[in-house]
Amino acid sequence: MHAGLKITAYAAALAATFGTAYGVGQGLGPVVQDEPKARHDMRGDGGRSAHSEHESPPAGGLQISEKGYTLDLATPRLAAGRTADLRFTVRGDDGRAVTAFRTEHDKELHLIVASRDLNTYRHLHPTRAADGTWSIPLSLPRAGGYRVFADFTPEKKGAANLTLGADLAVSGTYQPRPVPAPTATAETDGYQVKLRGVLRPGAARALTLTVSRDGRPVTDLQPYLGAYGHLVALRSGDLAYLHVHPNGEPGDGTTAAGPDISFTATAPSAGTYRLFLDFRHDGKVHTAAFTVRAGGAAGATADEAPHEAPHEPTGGHGH
Repeated sequence: MHAGLKITAYAAALAATFGTAYGVGQGLGPVVQDEPKARHDMRGDGGRSAHSEHESPPAGGLQISEKGYTLDLATPRLAAGRTADLRFTVRGDDGRAVTAFRTEHDKELHLIVASRDLNTYRHLHPTRAADGTWSIPLSLPRAGGYRVFADFTPEKKGAANLTLGADLAVSGTYQPRPVPAPTATAETDGYQVKLRGVLRPGAARALTLTVSRDGRPVTDLQPYLGAYGHLVALRSGDLAYLHVHPNGEPGDGTTAAGPDISFTATAPSAGTYRLFLDFRHDGKVHTAAFTVRAGGAAGATADEAPHEAPHEPTGGHGH
């Protein structure tokens, strides 16, 4: 392995690499999730976007344009370790900037930024100007390829929730890093989070994440964006995106404020997945990250994974 590879023309090299990654993703198939009746509705449309057991929605985040909308990233590159405004616009099929969005989970748009090696993750909430330009200050720690995901629903009758993706190049001294090893436990900001359950290709399975601190269960989680936890799953290789919300929500009379947060998800294929859980406690949002493998003879499940990846802060939150 060559350490300290300087990438002064990194954006050009990424173009060819990302084209290959996209092709691989198309071959693997889309990320899907089970939608049981008792589940928290992630789209806010009363369940109209639910799919039957044998139908799969398009993979989230693999396309820059979908259903007449395009993610126009005005900041295609940043410098590692330096804070700069990330700016983008969502454009309609007429080329004009979209300025009306449906509020879902307390925000008009959710922005996810993840490195291609899945070691760095950010869940952000940018600000929209009157002309439709979104922006947020952003600093990313390492050079390399990143993917930007915009999760939103246009304020238009019949419009569906969309997740559009665009490539972001971060220049600097590039040092390749592997995806963290599979783990069933994670530590973040003094909290311990344990993952129970498995991912199975083509089959809905329950995932339960249990939050504790100093060996004691946390039973007073605070609502964050209308839920006790948010889970994003990204598939290694093409970074296909799955945004999952928990089963139940605050104030529904049955969902406890911890320590358990439960989800139901379906893996689209055997392979490695990176899971990022956001939860709020003591007035601060924390992010716990896990690597799991779904299916295959060599794939460890969340319950079976014997290793723990070295802890590294993966993310932050912006509003």
